[in-house]
This record gives sequence, structure tokens and C-alpha cells, in this order.
Amino acid sequence: MGLNHFLRENPWRLMLAVNAAVLIGVFFHKITLPPFVPYIHLLVNYHFGFTKRALIGAAVALFTSKVPVWLVFALGGAVWLVTAGLFITLFRRTFGFDETHWPLFVFMAGSPFFLKNFMHTLGHFDIYGCLFAIVLLLIPARSLFYVLLATLFSVILVLIHHIHLLMYVPVIAAIVVLRYYLVRGVSRAGAIAGVAAIAAIGVLFFAAQFYGTMVVPEGDFVAYLKGRMADPSRTDLLGFAYIWYQPLSTEIADTWQRLPHNLLGLPVFALLIWLHTPLWRYLSDLIAALSVDVHRRLVIASMAVISLAYLVMFAMVFDYSRWISNWAVSLLLLLHAVKTLPASREVAPISGDDRKTSIFGWIVTLIPRVGIVRPF
Repeated sequence: MGLNHFLRENPWRLMLAVNAAVLIGVFFHKITLPPFVPYIHLLVNYHFGFTKRALIGAAVALFTSKVPVWLVFALGGAVWLVTAGLFITLFRRTFGFDETHWPLFVFMAGSPFFLKNFMHTLGHFDIYGCLFAIVLLLIPARSLFYVLLATLFSVILVLIHHIHLLMYVPVIAAIVVLRYYLVRGVSRAGAIAGVAAIAAIGVLFFAAQFYGTMVVPEGDFVAYLKGRMADPSRTDLLGFAYIWYQPLSTEIADTWQRLPHNLLGLPVFALLIWLHTPLWRYLSDLIAALSVDVHRRLVIASMAVISLAYLVMFAMVFDYSRWISNWAVSLLLLLHAVKTLPASREVAPISGDDRKTSIFGWIVTLIPRVGIVRPF
């Protein structure tokens, strides 16, 4: 009787508890898997000159000359915990944790696109873009320092991995536009700072993409990486060294070769997106309620640019499950920026009493993650 009463009266809180249990399960499963790509990123630095995807490894090299495998999970876990903590802080500031907003929190924090998938991709670089975007949503946007900080974050992201230009730099730019330029206006200094930021990030991206490949023979590169390993016998973890030699044309050709097989996952992605319908409907209502037409058009344009960037990424690199997940996270973060804009009316939160919404909430809760390349 007591349990049934709790299930009826507190289903959304129970969903959060189940989400926590699922997260723990995903973590223990993750640490049993060999961290092929994340580990080698901790080994690569700027030893041979300017190199793409080398910033994290260069930072690690400042503290240790030998990199143990467990550092992938320790560093990735620390970044995950910080990101989760800051997101909870952001949600509390934007919406609060009253009973009416528990369903919204479940569809955000409990989404298989978000924290659960970041746990599954522990050690990958995606989460850094999300973390920086959350920081920009939390701090005040009162001066040009905000634009400069967003530029610095974008530069760091491109140095971590140049694909961030398409993955999280667009949503960071959208947050800057919505939180700074729409509120402060476009002054001459602000316009110069914005144009200079776009130019600098663009130049850095092209430098990383076309001039960041390794110039030494691959054997020398692998030997150097092996020298940085705490356990040099784990040569199986160096199998992805070729990506520092692979030109863009090869990446695109490889993606298109795999395209017919990978497209089989699109119905699953579509289903996962549909299960978040209450969240998308709430975002749509927030946009419709904006009191300034220019704000509404800019929000819609931002969503279009973010989506276009992910479409380009789909054509270039085949980690489709990650791209779909980060696209959803980008819209989730954009929603917080939209909520801060002037509105002509109050928007009703996601209903916790609707049966269909509750069913969607339970399904979203029980899905452990989306994956890296193919669904699940």
C-alpha cells in the first residue's frame, strides 16, 4: 500500500532515483571497456610541433611523464561530475526544483542523450563543449569580457578537437548572441570583438584541420606515445594513431562508405527524439511566448545553424550516436538561454499528470544511453 501510494504520488522523483541507478550501471560497464580513443588522446601532445587533438594530452604532460590507463576514467569522471553539478545549479537557477518542474528535469537530466550518454562516452572530448556552454549560461553577461571568455572557450575546444567548431561552438555563439548582444545591443566594440572572434576561431580550425597532422613517420610517433605509457605492453591502445595522419578526404570517404549501414539507425534516432516530445513542445512554447519578434527569429535561426552544423558533421565523420546526442544537448542548453529572454506570457511547464508524458518519462529513464556510432 505504501509503495503503491509513493509510485502514484511521486513518480517523477522515482524516475530520478532509477536514473541514478542506471547511471551507476553505465559507469561500471564503461570501466570494463578498453578506452582506445580516449587514452591515446592523453598521450598526444605538442612534442612534434603544432598538432590537432593534442591540448588535453599536453595538459596531462605538465603533471606526469607516464600516463596510466585509469587516468582516462579519473579525468573523465571528474569532468562528468563537474558538468552534472553545474547543470543542476543551472536548472535550479533557471527553473527551480519545485514539484511542477520535476518532469522537465527528468526529460533533461535523465535523457539518454545527456548525462547517461556522457557517462558511456567517458574520456571522449564532447563533454568539454557542454561544460563550457553551461558555464556561459551561469555567469553574468555584462561586458565584453563575456564575449572574450566565450572566444577563449571556443579556442580551447578547437585545440581539444577541431570538430568542436561544428559540435559546440555554434551553441556557444548562440548563447553569446542571446545573453549578451540581445541584452546589451551591438556596439562598435562589441561588433569588432564578435567579428574578430569568428575570424580567430575559423583560422585556428583550418590550421588544426590542414596543418595539424603529424610530420614525422608514424613509427616514430607511435614509439614516442609508447614511451609515455605507464604500461608499454598495452600496445593495443595505440591502434588509433593513424587518425593523426588521416586527411579530411579520407575521413569523408570512410564516412560515406559506411553510410548505408549507419543510416539503418535513423529510425531509432527518430524514435528517441520523439520520446522527448514533451521537452520539444515546451521549447516551442517558450519560443512562441517571446515578446520580441526579433528574439524569436534569432532563436529559430540559432537552432537552424546548430542543426546545419550537425548535418555537415554527419557527412564528415560517422560517430552518429554521439552527434545526435550532442545535437539534442545543444538544444537543451539553448532552452535555458531562451527562458531568460522577455516573454509576453507564462509558459506552462511539462505536465506531470499527463499519462502519455509519464510513459515517455519512464521510457526515457530506462534507456541507459544512445551510444557512439550506432544506436546502443
